[in-house]
This record gives sequence, C-alpha cells and structure tokens, in this order.
Amino acid sequence: MHVGVIGTGYVGLVTGACFAEMGNDVILMDIDYDKIENLKSGRIPIYEPGLDQVIKRNCQEKRLSFTTDLEFTIRNSLINFIAVGTPPGPDGCADLSQVYDVAHNIGRVIDNYKIIVTKSTVPVGTSRKIKEIIAGITSHPFDIASNPEFLKEGNAIDDCMKPDRIVIGVEDVRAGEILKELFSPFMRTGKPVMVMNIESSEMTKYAANGLLATKISFMNELSRLAEQVGADIELVRAGIGSDPRIGNQFLFAGLGYGGSCFPKDVEALTKTGLQHGVQLRILEAVQEANKTQRRHFCEKIFAHYGSSSLAGKTFAVWGLSFKPRTDDIRDAPSLEVIQTLLNSGATVRVFDPVAVENAAHVLGETVDYSANNYECVDGADALVIVTEWNEFRHPDFDRLKKGLKEPVIFDGRNLYDVKRMEALGFRYYSVGRPSIAR
Repeated sequence: MHVGVIGTGYVGLVTGACFAEMGNDVILMDIDYDKIENLKSGRIPIYEPGLDQVIKRNCQEKRLSFTTDLEFTIRNSLINFIAVGTPPGPDGCADLSQVYDVAHNIGRVIDNYKIIVTKSTVPVGTSRKIKEIIAGITSHPFDIASNPEFLKEGNAIDDCMKPDRIVIGVEDVRAGEILKELFSPFMRTGKPVMVMNIESSEMTKYAANGLLATKISFMNELSRLAEQVGADIELVRAGIGSDPRIGNQFLFAGLGYGGSCFPKDVEALTKTGLQHGVQLRILEAVQEANKTQRRHFCEKIFAHYGSSSLAGKTFAVWGLSFKPRTDDIRDAPSLEVIQTLLNSGATVRVFDPVAVENAAHVLGETVDYSANNYECVDGADALVIVTEWNEFRHPDFDRLKKGLKEPVIFDGRNLYDVKRMEALGFRYYSVGRPSIAR
C-alpha cells in the first residue's frame, strides 16, 4: 500500500519505518527542512534501539522516503497518518494547533479519495473536527479514522511490529476494511484488531495511559506508607502482582512517571472531563501523588544531612532520561531532583548512557557532565540513582566506596538489595523499604 505519515517525531518515525518494513511504500513528511535533510543523510533525531537499522534498510530498498512536500505526500498516498505533536497548552489541555494546521493543508491539496488517520494522541472529538475542517475546504471524497499508538519508548520497534492489539476507530466500513488490510501483516499471531467508533478509539488511548499512571502512583503512595509501618514495598509488589486480576506490570515504586505521554495525557484527560462536566477525581489524585513522590525522595536527602542547605556538598546523579533505553528527558524526574539539589546550594555531577546531549539543552552549565558512571562518583559526597539503566544494576561496589567521600546512596529505583548494602557498609536510602542510615 501507499502510506503517508505527516510528522517525523517519535511516533511518526517509528510508525513509518515499521510500515515500510512490512513492504509498504511510505513517505515520511515534515515541515522541518533540517530534520528531513538529516533523515535523508541517515541521521536519526531520536534514540530508539533498532530504529536506525530499520530506517536505513528500507531507504536502501526504496520503500521509505522523506519530504517536506505535503501535497506530494497526500497525492501519492491512499492512507495518510497525522502524527504531529500535541503538547500540553498553558491550561493543561492538549494543544491541537499542529493537528488542525495539517487538516487545513490536507483540505487544500487533496485530489481524490483518501483515508485520513489521526495517529497523534488527541482528545475525544478531535477526529470529527478534522473532518469538518477538510470538508469545509474540499469537495473531494475522504474518510477519517483514528488509530492510537501504544508504543513504549525503548521498545517501540517490537511494540509496532508485534503489537498487543490494534485499535481502529472509523465511521465507514470501507475505511475500516482498508486499514485492517494494512495492519494484517502485524497481526499474524492472532492478536486482536479492534474496530470501533472514532470516539471510543480516541478515548481508549487516554484511558490506557491514565490507568497505567494510576498503578504507578498507587504503588508510590503505598511506598510512603510502607516506610512508616515497617513494610517492604518490593514484597508487597510481589504479593499483589501474582494476582492475575492485578498483574505485575507498572507496580514498581520509584520516583514516579515522566516522559512525553503519561504527564500530558493524564492532564489532558482530566481537562476533557471538566469540559464535559465530569470531574475525574482519581486522575487528579494520580497527578498529585506523582508530584509528591519526587518531593518525598528529595526530603530523604535533606533528612540525612539534617539541613535544608546542601551547600558544599557534591552529588553524583546516575540517570537523566525519564526511563532506560531512551534519550527522552521530557518531564524526567531527574530534572526536578537535580534542580532541588542545585537550589539548596549543592554541586551536581551527572551521567547517562544516552541522554546527556538532550539534558544539556535544559541544564546547560549548571551541572558537570561525566564520561562514565565511575568518573561521576569520584570525590562526590553521595550517589543519587534516578534512572534504572541496566548499566547501574551491578556496579563495582568497592570502586564506588573508594570514589565516594562517604558511602551514601540515595536509590530512587530500588536497584539494590537492602541487606547486601548494609553488609557492604553503605548508608542506603531507597523507596518504600527500610533505610540503612548508620
């Protein structure tokens, strides 16, 4: 099939590359000239394991191309996915200006029957608005559809090539059948293709992220209680995760969720509820619990030193990205933790396997950047672990003790066994578990 993808951000790049991998002819379009030229030269703007190889292979085989020409893209593609950004606006609602700009431009260039698919994460009712915009400009036939993405950063290629499910929202049977044919190579293992009305499709994406964020915040709230009553949140997690009604995913206590999806989607869903007279109280609490968790972790650092000032102290921070296997630092817990340390007068050194460049655009010269994790701790007063990269799971603890001024670790991801840390002589603070403070 001939497929156009408008927007070469995270979702657009992965989606377009995977469609090409399944044999389709795909045009990836973006108005950013420099980004398109970089992509043509093989320079990928994001870190996602395996994506560079998929793009390179399909460009060589002439199934994947890049352009800044929207008219060329639309006229040469039966199915066109809108995959532009929907960042939060000042009021917390999704900013749909890019989506609607694309819709206006599609209306001006469409020349025969097309299927226009909303891939961007958008509030309920957006696809209907896209239809109104296009229909108000052109008399050419088209169908609209909604196809929310469920990609996990760091595992997006597998999620796209072997999805748990495909959700398609349509109002016309013809469009639904064409989209089912497009996705059929991805679903050979029998995973479901769910065809529903457009509003249900749009809401499914927000509902999924809202529920996953709820699980995270629920466990983080329990972790604070566990610290007060002498429970171990890791044992609690194992105890409830074995219940098939609950499952064992998204139950890890830590520093809370971040990234480009959960924060903005929970906020946008909450705002959508208010716009329709429905207060989503659970999601409001989820947001507040997420903010509280970061503050609570920082309070452990101040409590250890018995002061609200950390002037003269140097902290080594391992991990900048909001999660491992990505360079995405959007709403990353690291940024808030680092800023809290800096505001208290501390000096901060940082290390991350892939996210340093992105973090430097935000942090600038306020922190020192290290070439590796051991260099980061040399001469530091304490180590602060923020992101659970595999590289941090089994360090040389003797090397850490020699590098640190004092053997103090604040572990925001519960990477290490408490009893082992005590036996090794570390003062160790984690999340929802007993602290080793002596």
